[in-house]
Amino acid sequence: MGIVLFLVLGLVAGLIARAVVPGRQGMGLVATMLLGLAGSFVGGFIAALVTSSRVLDFNTSGLIGSILGAIVVLFVGGMVGRK
Repeated sequence: MGIVLFLVLGLVAGLIARAVVPGRQGMGLVATMLLGLAGSFVGGFIAALVTSSRVLDFNTSGLIGSILGAIVVLFVGGMVGRK
């Protein structure tokens, strides 16, 4: 059940990040889910640096960290894709 929850959380975080970032991102649902999963890892890594939690721990701020991490991944991917 944990993997399914992680995938759904990644999809929701990816959808919200794509809605927040301006411009058109040409990706489907699977790519959006992968974006959210990457954002979850980035957000979890940043939270692990600041707090005493582990990267893969699920906590109350996990969705916010996932969204912020997905936004960072979108911006970095957009910068790399432009060159």
